[in-house]
Amino acid sequence: MILEVAGDGSALYRDEDPMRFKTLLAAGCAAAALTTMPALAQDATQPTQPASSDDIIITARQRQESLKDVPIAVTAVTGDRLKELQVNTVKDIASYTPGLNINSDSVGRAFVSIRGIGTTLIDTVQPGVGIFIDGIYQPNTSYLNSPIVDVARIEVLRGPQGTLFGNNTLGGAINVITRQPGNEWEGRFDAAIAGTDNYASVSGSVSGPIVRDLLQFRIGASYHEQDGFMRNTLTIGDMNPLKQQSIGGTLRFTPADWAVFTVNGNYDQAAGGSTSYIHVAGPTDYRLDGATNVLNRAVIDYYGANVKGEFDVASLKTKITAIGAYNQKDLSTTGDGDYSVVDLLRASGTSTLKTKTAELRFDTQWSDAFSTLIGLYGNRYTQTSDQLTTIDFRALLGPTFPAPASTTPSSTYVRNDTRAIFATAFLKVGTLDLAVGGRYDHQKLVASQVNGTTPYSAPDYKKDQFQPRVTLTQHWTPAVMSYASVAKGIRGGGQNGPGTRPQDATYKGDNVWTYELGTKFDAFDRRLTINADVFYNDYKDFIGQNSLAPSETGGFVAINLNTGTVESYGAEVEAHLRVTNQWRIDAGASYLHARITDDSQYFATTGVHVSSDRIIFTPDYNFNFNTTYTVPVGDNAVLLDAGIFGKGSRIGSSLDPNVAPKLSAYAITNASLGFRFSSGLTVTAFGTNLFNTKFIESYIDKSALVRAGLAPLAANLAIQGDRRRYGVRASFRF
Repeated sequence: MILEVAGDGSALYRDEDPMRFKTLLAAGCAAAALTTMPALAQDATQPTQPASSDDIIITARQRQESLKDVPIAVTAVTGDRLKELQVNTVKDIASYTPGLNINSDSVGRAFVSIRGIGTTLIDTVQPGVGIFIDGIYQPNTSYLNSPIVDVARIEVLRGPQGTLFGNNTLGGAINVITRQPGNEWEGRFDAAIAGTDNYASVSGSVSGPIVRDLLQFRIGASYHEQDGFMRNTLTIGDMNPLKQQSIGGTLRFTPADWAVFTVNGNYDQAAGGSTSYIHVAGPTDYRLDGATNVLNRAVIDYYGANVKGEFDVASLKTKITAIGAYNQKDLSTTGDGDYSVVDLLRASGTSTLKTKTAELRFDTQWSDAFSTLIGLYGNRYTQTSDQLTTIDFRALLGPTFPAPASTTPSSTYVRNDTRAIFATAFLKVGTLDLAVGGRYDHQKLVASQVNGTTPYSAPDYKKDQFQPRVTLTQHWTPAVMSYASVAKGIRGGGQNGPGTRPQDATYKGDNVWTYELGTKFDAFDRRLTINADVFYNDYKDFIGQNSLAPSETGGFVAINLNTGTVESYGAEVEAHLRVTNQWRIDAGASYLHARITDDSQYFATTGVHVSSDRIIFTPDYNFNFNTTYTVPVGDNAVLLDAGIFGKGSRIGSSLDPNVAPKLSAYAITNASLGFRFSSGLTVTAFGTNLFNTKFIESYIDKSALVRAGLAPLAANLAIQGDRRRYGVRASFRF
């Protein structure tokens, strides 16, 4: 409970230079125009070059389209590339995506935002960035810590995606697409081992036909473990280890050329550190040793099954897609709630989250120039949780304190129902494409809680909202396109627990209007591709981190709340250059100015201002650069790969309006050297964080504990980032 208390931005901050965004927008438009000039100077009569091997087909608009033609800011990384980059969990994709920021303090949760939008610190707040697996919504950020098994690609869509993906995508969407089986037998095996924290990983998959052209299958499994780098000197153990195991399978049934049925099933388990914070002197203290009375741990079991039916109705020129899905997450946790050597507070608990999803889409091609995508969506998730909290004041005040240790049980029930209808119309007029869409959502949230023997029912939360989106695309040449879009994104609000004042019993959902200009182009026979965009976000009723508010019975209580207004603008660019057939360079960068311009809602609720106008854990920039070189050696090849990624400074969590802890910027360098045999075997030596860069993953200053009434135990809390690893991996494909 105490750990989920923090603070983020500051008193009324307004941009004193309104010309800054106009200047940035003008610069972005100029850059887009300049980059199109060489391509426009080419002979328009030249035939279109065939798609290169680097051309990625994505489903960002629920249709199969080339990445270069989609008028959305999208980063797509293939499964093979994820393996090369040693990406083991979904959240690691943030290191290679401009504008995406993910950090985590537990195997059970992650903090995620895109362009400063959608920050979520705890799982009682709905995610502001939609998380999807094969297009199926996942209602909890803990899924970002799920292992990656047999993934075809990961797509990250920046900006509101409500008209196409729906639930809580005001910041954007992360969509994980698994590999589909076919008529050819395929398989691969991967393994890796590394120091200095006993890092080990193994995975394998196989797919092929059961009955050719009728029924195919795919099955994959993985196991991964690492000790982490932080040690508990009191209980003698690893503070932040990770163990993941997963198995998943797919059946693809094609009874006719117009019908395809796909059935997926999966089981994942993730076990490891749970809010394993250590005491530090400040945001530049990179010690790795902590001391708590128990090892903070969480174990999460995921179960999932879904079925998809796709039907091409030629007479109606319509593709019908029907999806039904069930997901379940079982969580158990135990931990030291005061994060100190004093055995004052311990907590343990279990929870179960069940999600049922149904979706029906009609994709109709009315003519060569006009098409529509219309659909219905329904989602229900229910969460039940039980917790035991033990407090022993004798550990703090001495054995003569008259009251013995007390253990209080609590239980919580939450049910969230969402119903939606959505539609988008696509019109082509010459070289112009126009897409106009909207989504209407109805949400109802019901919650109740029992503390000890005292029941509490939160007021129901209900909301009806509409999300429009308009996109205009100009195809200057087959190699150059530009687009402009305006879209609204929404996220649902929620309820707070017992002890809150009536005015704080619920908090509103937040919303954002996003305005974006972008361009995508290629040159030199598709050897160079560049995607760039500029954007402006007008963000209202921002749901930031949770905080402490006056309790109805005296003292303070932890609540979720609206902070106020946020202005966010910036620019993003991705570039891919194949210098020669053997040498490839990939790079990306983003600049983000995201500031709280009005914190009046936060002040009205808590009585204090936020500590900084910056959104916590959100950097002003991030970047990545990677180069790969292949040296042919007969039928074999030597593979050299090196890259660097990093992010700017961030503000840590504080409830003191006069303290804004600043986490330093950092950059991580990785490299590998491999040998690929013609037999399909590749053996690679690799290193991550080669220069052993020290950085902090998550930080909460001592004001949270002070305001919670634990001043004698108050200390700054941090979770350190991963240090250097070096090892070897092998991959075999057939």
